[in-house]
Amino acid sequence: MKQFLNTIWGMFIISLFFVQCSSNEPEVSVLGEINYPEDNLFDQRKVDFGKKLFFDTRLSVDNSISCATCHVPSKAFTDQLPKSQGVNNHFSTRNAPSLLNVGYLSRFMFDAEISSLELQAIVPIQDTNEMNFLMGDLAKRLSKDVEYVKLAKDIFDREVDAFVITRSLAAFQRTLISDNSKYDQWKRGEVEFTTSEKLGYRLFTEDLYCTKCHPAPLFTTGEAQNNGLYADYGEDKGRFRINADTNEIGLFKIPSLRNVELTFPYMHDGSISSIEDVIEHYRKGGKKHFNQSEIVQPFELNNAEKSGLVDFLKTLTDTSYMVDFRD
Repeated sequence: MKQFLNTIWGMFIISLFFVQCSSNEPEVSVLGEINYPEDNLFDQRKVDFGKKLFFDTRLSVDNSISCATCHVPSKAFTDQLPKSQGVNNHFSTRNAPSLLNVGYLSRFMFDAEISSLELQAIVPIQDTNEMNFLMGDLAKRLSKDVEYVKLAKDIFDREVDAFVITRSLAAFQRTLISDNSKYDQWKRGEVEFTTSEKLGYRLFTEDLYCTKCHPAPLFTTGEAQNNGLYADYGEDKGRFRINADTNEIGLFKIPSLRNVELTFPYMHDGSISSIEDVIEHYRKGGKKHFNQSEIVQPFELNNAEKSGLVDFLKTLTDTSYMVDFRD
């Protein structure tokens, strides 16, 4: 009996060991594992620090806006505006994309040029149309916060600086995962699609070209394409501004369609207000810009098919992540 109790006790101790060892590991989503950079491996303390920073209006030069101003949790981390309002009554030059599942992407911003979330965090902070704050000056401001100074020291063994700020914000953003939509539940065999949703799924995956740019499970390739939104892109020519290459005029990163029901208005400039109008844009085959992707071709849909496609896209809505952001 004593040997049996010793064995049980030993197993209990071992189980505690594994719980403690795994407590600082992120849960693996059905979307797969997130690749963490070597200089910013997962640490729940970083995530918690990053969450504080994300909602802190002191990140803007006039203390008026935070990251969450343009990326509202209840709106799938968008603001549902064509373009976001920044400091001094300025507006961003592009629509605010959702931050959900950004940890799975390898390229960021609509130019698809920035290669890490750590670098991406710098852009809105220093953008004169958004937060308009130099990172050095921001670090000085936040260094006056005793709590932040302690967190930076405890977690990074550093003062509050650009490294601490960007790594913490990136760590938090990598935890923003949306993977429990009706579509996900259907894939797991937990629910059934309606007749209309099944029709839309078939159109999306088989009859039309949707999955060439929006394949599951992320519903984006993460690449930049010209979808024929305009015949003339005017001042914002997409990736052209990166390399001044005319072959890149009108190329913008393909957004994920997860939570597309909540991420209106659509396109890089927020110029299309509804899912139905987006479908109509593609049904007509785009505006025939000279760089337009060959994938975008006109097609026909009857009313039932249009409704089915919309109904399927709405199965990609998932607000279960909101459990962490309710008061």
